[in-house]
Amino acid sequence: MSRTDGQIEDRGYWGSKAEFLLAVAGNVVGLGNVWRFPYLCYKYGGGAFLIPYLVFVVTCGVPLFLLETAMGQYTREGGITCWHRLCPLAEGIGYAGQMILLYSCMCYIIILAWALFYLFFSFSPELPWASCDNTWNTDYCIVGAARNLTLNRTTPMNSTSPATEFWERRVLSLSGGIEQMGHINWEILLCLIAMWMTCYFCIWKGVKSTGKVVYFTATFPYAMLLVLLIRGLTLPGALQGIMFYLYPEPARLSDPQVWMEAGAQIFFSYSLSVGSLTVLGSYNKYNNNCYRDSLWLCLLNSGTSLVAGFAVFSVLGFMAHQQGAPIEEVAESGPGLAFIAYPQAVAMMPLPQLWAVCFFIMIILLGLDTQFVGMEVVMTSVMDLFPMVLRKTGRREMFLLIFCLICFFGQLVMVTEGGMYVFQLFDYYACNGACVLFLSVFESLAMGWTFGAERMFDIIEDMTKTRPNYIFMLCWKYFTPLVSLVSLVCSLVQYQPLTFNRWYVYPGWAYALGWLLALSSILLVPGWALGRLFTGKGNLRQRWHHLCSPDRNLPLTRKQRTEMQQMMRTAEMEDLF
Repeated sequence: MSRTDGQIEDRGYWGSKAEFLLAVAGNVVGLGNVWRFPYLCYKYGGGAFLIPYLVFVVTCGVPLFLLETAMGQYTREGGITCWHRLCPLAEGIGYAGQMILLYSCMCYIIILAWALFYLFFSFSPELPWASCDNTWNTDYCIVGAARNLTLNRTTPMNSTSPATEFWERRVLSLSGGIEQMGHINWEILLCLIAMWMTCYFCIWKGVKSTGKVVYFTATFPYAMLLVLLIRGLTLPGALQGIMFYLYPEPARLSDPQVWMEAGAQIFFSYSLSVGSLTVLGSYNKYNNNCYRDSLWLCLLNSGTSLVAGFAVFSVLGFMAHQQGAPIEEVAESGPGLAFIAYPQAVAMMPLPQLWAVCFFIMIILLGLDTQFVGMEVVMTSVMDLFPMVLRKTGRREMFLLIFCLICFFGQLVMVTEGGMYVFQLFDYYACNGACVLFLSVFESLAMGWTFGAERMFDIIEDMTKTRPNYIFMLCWKYFTPLVSLVSLVCSLVQYQPLTFNRWYVYPGWAYALGWLLALSSILLVPGWALGRLFTGKGNLRQRWHHLCSPDRNLPLTRKQRTEMQQMMRTAEMEDLF
């Protein structure tokens, strides 16, 4: 199709099968594989944690991964319009998923800005988080302190490590609470601008540019991970760290929290229920074998998590060995691992700058492809919603620029002195597991029962020439909604208000704001369904039937074509007689 002003551009396909696989791998293999899964294994029973983890992989992870990928490949639509074609009543799931992705894009890129800031300092002659001789250090800073290496504090008199003070006092310029926002940290702001510009040019031409960028961003982190793994395993104390990582504690399986954490990890790690896989699958050709792709990608994701645990805990074991401290005092999850514990351990190694550069390049690239693929998902979903307006030549780039600017100005509060408190509020409420679990319940019910699991099986068989295992049908109809619902209820029953550093309690208005952020996505599902039911044409029964019926213009499967031909032959025979 020639590119002329005002012409509607073709939606396009992936340039090759490898582009699709790398894009999905880059999206699902992210920071959670490195800084969350290993910590969960250590904290919740070591090798025994793999049991609930695998249960959720089988009942929720792989079935929903296949379902969402197949939905996109079949409809060739984004995360919103695919629901309009398959089950209009559930279209609110698409809107809710894009809302969660929008919040995630605003939070995730802040982490990349922090990592870029650390990367710059990694080229210093002496790592600034290795000593207490800097202007930001306090009198309580002690090199090699075995206490307070994480974000935990008990009293102000406790000694702190230089890595902790660099993170809190130099990077974050942390204020006393969310009530004290303070001024903007201009250095972090510049890093944030650099990351937004990088993401913009990675996806400004759609899958034509995204498909090429992922060749580097999705593969190079594995090279860095392999380097860090080999280095970690050769350090003294590495075996101690790995034992803490995998030592099985079967008694922990009776703890409901263990199962909840395993479920939450699967939903976040596999990028389920937010439309990411649907959009990525929608750029495939109709006959692509998404069944085989889904199985291999799920295996790659979980395998990466397991291997990353060896890389992380071998280094933490070395850190504990060097300080003569229990590994419980150095093990950490989330930003505490990436920006305190691991940098502190790197500072103790020979050639610390080299290992710091490798680590933060890995962090940036792991997060970068997850970030720009998330942006691409939102872009595609909105453009598919308004194709006549947004798919005209030249308008994609302008719309993407507007999207980036809206997110950028909306997150400026996160780069202030009190920005970390706002960041955690968004991360804990707007992007939390309860929101995703809620969507997964209705997604599996809508596709398993309203659209029909049997019909979805026929579609996948027609596209891939392979009949999926019957266990997937059971999961879509029974196991996935049941497991998701139980996990959702348990997470609400055992809800704990957000705290920071386990010592700062947010004010009441901040918790109210957090719940509003969570409800802003959750309420879109019932709100959209009720709105369509009350505003549609005909009586209530007719509206319900219309909203539960798929689009008649969807591609017909081989089975449907055969049935239609038989009906036509039967009708012709009846006419003859």
